[in-house]
Amino acid sequence: MPSAPSSTEKDRELIATSKFLSLILRHQPQRIGLTLNDQGWASIEQLTTLAAKHDKTLNRELIEQVVAEDGKQRFALSADGRYIRANQGHSIAVDLGLRATEPPALLYHGTATRFVDAILREGLRKGSRQHVHLSAEPSTAARVGQRHGKPQVLTVLAQAMLRAGHVFYLSDNGVWLTDAVPTKFLRTIDDV
Repeated sequence: MPSAPSSTEKDRELIATSKFLSLILRHQPQRIGLTLNDQGWASIEQLTTLAAKHDKTLNRELIEQVVAEDGKQRFALSADGRYIRANQGHSIAVDLGLRATEPPALLYHGTATRFVDAILREGLRKGSRQHVHLSAEPSTAARVGQRHGKPQVLTVLAQAMLRAGHVFYLSDNGVWLTDAVPTKFLRTIDDV
């Protein structure tokens, strides 16, 4: 009888599965021939079948575990459990059904120090994604920035942006989204 995978092996499997789901559900469903509906939902049955044809082993239990244990709540299951989607971060067009939401006075953006000068000159742009991602807490923004190098947290004057006509959304996993942040609404953490 084969031994059960160690917790380290299981952790690696969960991380690899989360990365695969992020790639497929946020950016490249066509890579495996998957079709998302207009709201970004994919059939779990179709996802597992197509993934297997591309040498990626997925099953419902593994998908449900990734959804349940992902600390950033990147994914959601439909109420009937038959569909999955990414909560935000798409570079492909999907309508997540987000409603405009009034933000707190300040929001935060984590980046690497090497990008700060350019951001302070040009503002925050969504790039290939549908929105600029912002955090409600500086500590969360710092963790995001850390993924890209030495972290720097920028403060976004969200209420001032709202008064100037900018729109904000709050994703199901607590990430604040907007189309862009002009430079006049950005501060380094020391300037606030």
